[in-house]
Amino acid sequence: MIATRARTPDTTEPLRRIRLVELLAGIEPWDDAERADIVGTAEWIADGEPLYRTQKPDVPAKHLVSYFVMLDEDRGELLLVAHRKAGLWLPAGGHVEPAEHPWDTVARECREELGISAVPSTLTGDRPFFLTVTTTRGFGQHTDVSFWYVLRADRETIVSYDEEEFSAIRWVTPGDVLAEPADTLDPQLHRFAAKLLAALDRTG
Repeated sequence: MIATRARTPDTTEPLRRIRLVELLAGIEPWDDAERADIVGTAEWIADGEPLYRTQKPDVPAKHLVSYFVMLDEDRGELLLVAHRKAGLWLPAGGHVEPAEHPWDTVARECREELGISAVPSTLTGDRPFFLTVTTTRGFGQHTDVSFWYVLRADRETIVSYDEEEFSAIRWVTPGDVLAEPADTLDPQLHRFAAKLLAALDRTG
């Protein structure tokens, strides 16, 4: 009989899930919808469901995303990108790779999409500010579970962007976002802007 070596239990995945649930616990819900999304996402993570996209655009049908909103803290303006595939204005960001921490996704995508390093905002640090669960539209419909981070950047430092993904970029105030028709924006952007505006008012 050939002896077989006992497999060492892989503790990495459970620890990653614990850290994700801890990230969720640090988000102060803005409204009942966000409160429900946080609870539902914590249960989804704890249930052992697949978390990371492994095949574009929709495998598995529900997976993690990291958004990052660039905020010029002096001007009170945030950066939106015109996403070619989505046909909407939204924050920059991307899918969380297998075993990747959502903040590491932010750091990677910030370099790839805007050519700069990710600098946490003074408002939130390196923790997510907002959580959404959104069903995409069009081909390959799926559900994005999105951590929204706020980064600090002077608008003059962003001089290029990934033109394969974005057709344009622009700086707007949270009030500008709230005044814009919802069908031109990420479907959760109005709620994010309202939460951000309230947070800025408290700290200002």
